[in-house]
Amino acid sequence: MDSDSRVAAGVAASHPVTAETGVQILRSGGTAADAAVAAVLVCCVAETIYTGLGGGGFATYFDAASGEVTCLDFFVSVPGLDADRRPGPMVAVDVFFGGVPQVYSIGGASVAVPGVPAGCGEVHRRWGRLPWAEVVAPAAALARTGVVLPAAQAHTLVSCAPALAYGEGAACYTPNGTLLQGGDLLFHPGLATAMEGLAAEGPAVFYTGSFADVLVDAVRAGGGALGRADLAGYRVQETAVDHASLAGYRVHARHDLNRTVDTIAALPPDVADLPRPERAVAVAAALRDRGRQKIGDTTNVSVVDSDGNACVITTTLGLGAAVWLPGLGVNMNSMLGEGELLTDDLAPGRRMSSNMCPLVVTDDADHLIAAAGSAGASRIRTALVDTLLGVLVDGLDMPAAIARPRFHVVDDTVHAEPGLPEDELTALADAGWRINRWSESNHYFGGVTAVGLGGAAGDPRRGGTGRLL
Repeated sequence: MDSDSRVAAGVAASHPVTAETGVQILRSGGTAADAAVAAVLVCCVAETIYTGLGGGGFATYFDAASGEVTCLDFFVSVPGLDADRRPGPMVAVDVFFGGVPQVYSIGGASVAVPGVPAGCGEVHRRWGRLPWAEVVAPAAALARTGVVLPAAQAHTLVSCAPALAYGEGAACYTPNGTLLQGGDLLFHPGLATAMEGLAAEGPAVFYTGSFADVLVDAVRAGGGALGRADLAGYRVQETAVDHASLAGYRVHARHDLNRTVDTIAALPPDVADLPRPERAVAVAAALRDRGRQKIGDTTNVSVVDSDGNACVITTTLGLGAAVWLPGLGVNMNSMLGEGELLTDDLAPGRRMSSNMCPLVVTDDADHLIAAAGSAGASRIRTALVDTLLGVLVDGLDMPAAIARPRFHVVDDTVHAEPGLPEDELTALADAGWRINRWSESNHYFGGVTAVGLGGAAGDPRRGGTGRLL
């Protein structure tokens, strides 16, 4: 790869209107942060199968002038600071994924303290240039009309419907008793009011402002323990950024639950020189992940502006708790019902762990090479590692690297998309791996969005797209 070239300004996202919003903000003179925040808020309107204002996330920012990489943690926190309420039982739902049921829990007791409004506000405060109301305006406008659902997201909805179309969500996701199809209008009554309040009062509207009591009352009515002290005490945190070397480049990211940076560091130093079959075996060994295989509702936005700054934001709703804020069209997160996120150190006010890993890649002169993130719970790491190998080692452009078939490791099994080279599958089988051949390319294998020297692209598995300025 020619690292002397400059990464073109652009946006990659999991919905065409999300990417278009980011591009329009860049054209209006916004920074990468402005564009990323505007796009994330549009995600909360157009990609509610994946994310929303009731969720949490992470942002990684690259400053072109200094070469500094910063990561902000606005993931969800454990409620219970008010101590006047114990959570009730959760509601178990079966989500079928690859034909296998996976049990999740939803309801008010699954709701953790949301971070998306606060996170968007902090990214804008640190690195934005445009007025806050101008950054929120595209999401507010789309919330008034609704947005067309892409076919790939309609396919995801089929798997997630037991949670998303539960209770009040049925009116949005199964109007007339039928699941939304690709091309149908996704519309959430009241969401425009939520976005207008966010524009007028800022992120505090959900924490100490007009919507705080609405949020607490809705969660508690559903059996949750979240209270006003939890909201008032929530803060965005700056978290440490580490890096690992890959093919002569540096991959910068936070240490996530799935150990993406450590996985890259564990690849053989000569990984770029290995024959593809031998490399597949080495990658599989590095990816072995103790069997986590949750589906996860997550989405990512990657932006590079004309000054070379990059902002990558990954957000999630879990599956959604089916706790909707009355009159605001906002579904709350279900993070406390996500088994793989429940660690032994959870306590009121403590941040929960996450697999999300927005990252940037630089060369040895601190020039930006790529900005990328992915959806997909435990497959986030898999999708990012394969995409980076495609761009940095195999010389593919970004669309080709993201779209090519992937494999994911669970215990001693390699789950393989159709089209994976037969010599790689043979090498994996010879190395002792069991091979599970999937019949189709599937959103299970992640949802990368990235901008870099290889262009801008979103993952076709989730209806993603990339737009250059």
